[in-house]
Amino acid sequence: MMNRALSVRSKKDNASATGSSDKGAPKHRFTMASLRGIQQPELSKKLFKIIKSENHAIGAYEAAGRERISIASQLSDWGDATSDDSISDISDKLGVLLSELGEQEDVFAQNLEDYRGVLKQIRNTESSVQPSRDHKAKISDEIQKLKYKEPESTKLVTLEQELVRAEAQNLVAEAQLTNITRQKLKEAYDIHFAATIERAEKQAMLARHGRRLLNLLDDTPVVPGDTRPAFEHAAQARQVLNDAEEDLRDWQPNLEPVRSTAGNMGPNLMPGSATAAGASSAVGYNEGSVQGELPVEGSVTGGGHYTNESQSTGGQPIISGEESLPPGVHYETPDRRAGGGITGLDQSQYTHSEADQSTAGYQ
Repeated sequence: MMNRALSVRSKKDNASATGSSDKGAPKHRFTMASLRGIQQPELSKKLFKIIKSENHAIGAYEAAGRERISIASQLSDWGDATSDDSISDISDKLGVLLSELGEQEDVFAQNLEDYRGVLKQIRNTESSVQPSRDHKAKISDEIQKLKYKEPESTKLVTLEQELVRAEAQNLVAEAQLTNITRQKLKEAYDIHFAATIERAEKQAMLARHGRRLLNLLDDTPVVPGDTRPAFEHAAQARQVLNDAEEDLRDWQPNLEPVRSTAGNMGPNLMPGSATAAGASSAVGYNEGSVQGELPVEGSVTGGGHYTNESQSTGGQPIISGEESLPPGVHYETPDRRAGGGITGLDQSQYTHSEADQSTAGYQ
């Protein structure tokens, strides 16, 4: 309502020249979402559908806001045509408040766009994890087929090594996915609910001032031939609008904070403690590829340690069992190896920053 004229009545001089106002023009949203949805990875399809549905909801809120503003103008014009000074003044002031109600719908829609953008970060992360899952499943299937057809094949050893690499890659990716999902889910709906509260409180505020305006209109019945007294509350009606504008300007959110403990998450979407130990224990994920190879020399020991004497680690394991995995992530030792967990990988090779995920090309 700030900087808004105290009337929404259309100017008759401009009505014929300009037609409908630019504000009432529909906002077209060009999107390729329908085409992209066909090719979405299985993991991100459900969230993709939610994001797409929210887009339709946002469009509905924008349309509702435009219609509310249009109705406000029509109400003011109708009051002017009644030739009743009281109704004319009150209807015009009501139109101003109703128009501001429509503006709040548009503000709410803009805030929902921000919430929707945060959900996209989760979807993009899900999309980047899907190739890792598929790659691991493909190698596992190849191993099972080969064991059935050629149980003595030397290719089994190579496939086993590839599976270890794929499982390590997937383990890191899954940890990153759960980290980003929890953080961004809270962030997204924090925005959503805060916007809902702002819209509700401001619209309730405007509605209360609208009821004040109604009390200024005398509806005492008159008998035929009597003349209505002149409208004496024009100054009070204008003050109602001034009060409404001041209330909107002074409004401040009073919200219970949504607590988050994700502040120590590093740029690779892992806890800061996971990266503080050094580059050898830095955990990340390079989407769709593994840069570098497993050390050729070394062995997977029964204790779940991968050792490689050729590296400058003093004969110490690069990764030692579950102690080096991200907090809360555990690895079940496969039966086909004697205690061989996902070890021996310099996981600093798999870096995939949050910024990369949030700009994965999805809209």
